[in-house]
Amino acid sequence: MAAPVKDPSLTDSILARHAAPAKASDWAEATRNDARARLLATGAPVRRDEYWRYTDPAPLTAGEATDCPPLEPETSPVFDDVDALRLVFVDGVFAPDLSDEAAMDGVEIQPLSEALNADIHWAKDLYGALEAAGQTPVARPLAALNTAVAADGFVIRATGNAPKPVHLRYLHREDRSDVVIRHLVRVEEGASVTILENGPAASRFNKVMEIDVADNGACHHVRAQGKDHDRLAATHLFARLGTESNFKSFTLTVNGRLTRNEAVIEFTGDDAVGHIAGCCIGDGTFHHDDTVFVTHGSLNCESRQVFKKVLKNGATGVFQGKILVKEGAQKTDGYQISQALLLDEDSEFNAKPELEIYADDVACSHGSTCGAVDETALFYLRSRGVPLKEAQDMMVLAFVDEAVQEIEDDQIADEIRSRIGQWLERRST
Repeated sequence: MAAPVKDPSLTDSILARHAAPAKASDWAEATRNDARARLLATGAPVRRDEYWRYTDPAPLTAGEATDCPPLEPETSPVFDDVDALRLVFVDGVFAPDLSDEAAMDGVEIQPLSEALNADIHWAKDLYGALEAAGQTPVARPLAALNTAVAADGFVIRATGNAPKPVHLRYLHREDRSDVVIRHLVRVEEGASVTILENGPAASRFNKVMEIDVADNGACHHVRAQGKDHDRLAATHLFARLGTESNFKSFTLTVNGRLTRNEAVIEFTGDDAVGHIAGCCIGDGTFHHDDTVFVTHGSLNCESRQVFKKVLKNGATGVFQGKILVKEGAQKTDGYQISQALLLDEDSEFNAKPELEIYADDVACSHGSTCGAVDETALFYLRSRGVPLKEAQDMMVLAFVDEAVQEIEDDQIADEIRSRIGQWLERRST
């Protein structure tokens, strides 16, 4: 099928709506220019693009963000009880007065703006590199936009075993904030770090995180995307995994009018493990899209994609997931599951699971289902005296728990379970 003809004015407009970032070093400017060229070549995303057929990108590319009144700050934000180093952003701008000192044993942390003006070899090699590689075979123009215009974020380098997580917290205060944030994470050989993220960030949010895990390194990533009802978000996670490395990522999404989470994971070393999981719970004008591309290019690697969506009152869920096993990537173990629980007849789930395999000694599977609450199980619980609403909530929690179990830290996993339970309690009708 021929690629759709793009309107260049749309691409020009999404570039123009973001102020040109402050001039950086020569290498950073070259990377920004390359990204700008990629965006101009592919054009802004449109509904006719194959990987946007289930999600209309227009709200993400419109000239101005729509009104999204911030909700009152939570009295107890997600991960607030976790002992972590906190870095706080307010409408996309780093707020040092609300943050901890950006220093911790075994971890180097620096604002993106400073890193782009310095000669940091690992940052030079990483910034924009994974994003550029992830444009093939699927164009990701909003990620290229991020590389071209991002001015705020952090670069994080784990040189040892981080004693506690790095917590990136995003606060939303302006009704029409339109924010671009970029993070780089490098995990050196044998090192480990946990990255936490939470908060709605802005009315419209574009975020890219590039993660490079060296041999025998480990990176665990957990995020909760905030509860503002009209929030728009497009996020991209690019991860490259070395020999015997371990990477796990989990995302919880509740509320938000439109969320598109893309993930691109590449195995470049043997015996590595890469898991990506998520669950979303949506009500009414809620559209949530997980688009994942995992490439196995090495021996004996394990990947998992586990996504659960709970939808009610006309909410829409989308999953597009692919496992590509290259020639020679023998002993690959790839598993993919996407499931939706529809709590009414008005909700909708669109799924496009894919396997593309060029090796003959692999164990790969994918599956996708959607359905209503199991009436037999519901009847069983009610016959034991469990009230209807409580029984339904129990079944929802059991349904999403396969994804929550992918979280490495038990305390953080229990925090996520608690937040899901609170959401269900608030929506008792």
